[in-house]
Amino acid sequence: MNLARLSQAVRRVASVFFGTLATAAALTHTAHAADAYVIDIEGGIGAASAEIVRTGMRKAIDADADLIVLRMDTPGGLDSAMRDIVSEILASPVPVATWVGPGGARAASAGTYILLASHVAAMHPTSNLGAATPVDIGGSGVTDDDAPGRPGSDGADEVADAVRDAVDGTEDAAGDDAAAAEAAAEDAAPATERNPSAMGRKIINDAVSYIRTLAERHDRNADWAEKAVRDGATLTAREAVEQNVADVLASSLDELLTAVDGESVVLDNGDTVTLATAGAEVSFFEPTWRQKLLLVISDPSIAVLLVLVGVYGLWFEAFNPGAIVPGVIGAICLLLAAYALQVMPVNYVGLGLILLGVVLMTAEIFVPSFGALGLGGIIAFIVGAIMAFDTGVPGFEISRFTLGSIAATIGALTLGTAFYARRLHVRGAVTGEVGMRKHQAVAIDDFDGEGFVWLESERWHAVSDRPVRAGQSLQVTRLDGLTVHVSPMPSPKKSAT
Repeated sequence: MNLARLSQAVRRVASVFFGTLATAAALTHTAHAADAYVIDIEGGIGAASAEIVRTGMRKAIDADADLIVLRMDTPGGLDSAMRDIVSEILASPVPVATWVGPGGARAASAGTYILLASHVAAMHPTSNLGAATPVDIGGSGVTDDDAPGRPGSDGADEVADAVRDAVDGTEDAAGDDAAAAEAAAEDAAPATERNPSAMGRKIINDAVSYIRTLAERHDRNADWAEKAVRDGATLTAREAVEQNVADVLASSLDELLTAVDGESVVLDNGDTVTLATAGAEVSFFEPTWRQKLLLVISDPSIAVLLVLVGVYGLWFEAFNPGAIVPGVIGAICLLLAAYALQVMPVNYVGLGLILLGVVLMTAEIFVPSFGALGLGGIIAFIVGAIMAFDTGVPGFEISRFTLGSIAATIGALTLGTAFYARRLHVRGAVTGEVGMRKHQAVAIDDFDGEGFVWLESERWHAVSDRPVRAGQSLQVTRLDGLTVHVSPMPSPKKSAT
């Protein structure tokens, strides 16, 4: 009987205990649930930006958010990262509103695609968007203006020259004959000459179809979206709303949530969701330390510094075995640089020139070139840095100030080392037999043949072929083990009176 009562009491205590835990968990979940979840997209859009958006959106979905807000200010970025973000938006079971803000923000290039892909496109009154023309990694803008047949294009000029040659002397020929001659001339030319920018037109056409699809998905102005790609068109925030490119103007997040309250949006799965966001609780996504680190090292200026520190650290370790710390720091920096360069648009010829420049500047310290290697290294480093990161991709340009500062600092150190090496060369040896000949000895006692002298604050056994007086200055002529051979210094000539 007592055991039964004890068992029943234990069950009651366990029920109360686990019930309390369940209630606390429910309250905790409710306290962390967010009505609006804000994720920031700042700077160039790259692998780090895409990972932040992906992680943030998944957390917002797990938190049962009613609306995901992408607060964006970007000059553009990589096409692959932009498409990853767009795919996350399109597949999201929670409505996504992209707000170009705060004041002065922009949604240029890749940012325009993200804005048009969102269920709600909002902009700060002082923001702008557009200029969505693709740029290749070589840094040149890809436009369909280079297509044959367009006035002013290379292809058009070649076709026109072919036509003029074909109809030379027959200016009065019929239009049909001229057209036939033009077609024949174009067919006779090699494919690369007939269409010198085929790849560029493919990229443009792909981008146009992509951005039109995104705009039409939410009944926005697809014609202007095409102009943003083909002509690099831009719009202010007010113009964007007037031309049905953006949906609302909002000066703050609270104003945005109030403005879209009651609006209906259609998700990718076909569900229609009515937003109830007035007075919604706002939560902000905080990137992890790994994502923050990736954002930092993805900056081209930081990547160049990591390469320099890494190479110099390994060089120092190689010439000073056992130092350990420089080698460890150098290896870590090189690995971080390799990871950063993997996720950035980089011209690897330029990267090779950077490494060559570092090697030449380092070799200046060990090879007496008197500045030739150092100067060549500085030039290679500057040209390589410009080539490596001058890809034309918005948000991934290297700071000219940073580049100039690094080059000036390394150049000063290199040239200073060369100047010091030149002085040492002129000065000559200061140790050994050659160095000893440059010093004078002083006789300690009178001696004829052998005796002792003071030389460089030390007492030396000396041999002289002539008698020597105490205190007499002596010239060192030869070093034989621990014996110095000396001869009296010539007396200064007295001038005649």
